[in-house]
Amino acid sequence: MAKFTDTITIKIKAGNGGAGAVSFRREKYIPKGGPDGGDGGKGGDVIIQAQQGYYNLGHLFKDRIYKAKNGGYGMGQNRHGKDGQDLIIKVPAGTEVFDTQTGEPLADLVNEGDSVCVAQGGIGGKGNAFFKTSTHQTPRFAQPGMQGDERTVTLNLKLIADVGLVGLPNVGKSTLLAKITNAQPKIANYPFTTLIPNLGVIEQGEKVITIADIPGIIEGAHKGLGLGLSFLQHIERVKVILFCVEAVDADPLYTLSLLKAELSTYNDNLSKRHSILLLTKSDMVSESILQTRIQLLQKEKYDCVPISSLTGYNIDILIEKLFLIME
Repeated sequence: MAKFTDTITIKIKAGNGGAGAVSFRREKYIPKGGPDGGDGGKGGDVIIQAQQGYYNLGHLFKDRIYKAKNGGYGMGQNRHGKDGQDLIIKVPAGTEVFDTQTGEPLADLVNEGDSVCVAQGGIGGKGNAFFKTSTHQTPRFAQPGMQGDERTVTLNLKLIADVGLVGLPNVGKSTLLAKITNAQPKIANYPFTTLIPNLGVIEQGEKVITIADIPGIIEGAHKGLGLGLSFLQHIERVKVILFCVEAVDADPLYTLSLLKAELSTYNDNLSKRHSILLLTKSDMVSESILQTRIQLLQKEKYDCVPISSLTGYNIDILIEKLFLIME
């Protein structure tokens, strides 16, 4: 299995154009056949395209040169050289493409099928037939093909998901994802079990919701502490954020403010997304403590749903709530 990779730099080279041909017509009984050298073929382009079935950039190799085919040489009898085959580099939807040297954004491939030509193949050279004139009927030269574009690009993946799960390490996000979707994340009782973002899907008839489990955030994640910085970008595109706070947390308001502060510091727009506060592991506290937590949070105008992934408590209510929001 390829290592999960969400940022990679690769080198690309479009195909060179083929050289035009220097050729003269040679036929019986035609002693002065004119020039008939054909043009060279165009070099292949390099295209980056978002395609189904790709979930990260781990299938690509850093600094490898990805090269399209060169155009074919022109030939006699005015035969055109074959155009070089384009190279299509396949990436997951949600991949941003940047020119590494200038930092210029080249494309944001949000949807499957989106593509961008990042290097154009060289034009084929003209054969000597092209240069024939009334005053110069036997040109003995042709053009070489033009060089194809060459550049280095950086690919950066931001997962495409409707809903993002955000919380401190070991708060039960992976267990919840496994409970409500088809995902099978690694689950264990220690911090940072999730070392890569996990995606899961909930289906209800023809309606589909994609949920991303983002690795645990700690205070200072936006500064590169813990694992948070590497994966905060994966929550930028979500429509709904599920803040996960343990029901056993004695100060859920502080924990929630910490999570929101980290998101806002990374990207202020995240604080404006629709959000739901989940009190996870609700089966681990008494009913009276749970109600105290809920009343505290509701008093602060939070949309609060207590859940237990272990017992299934309120899981159906959460799913219905998500589908209503997505309508």
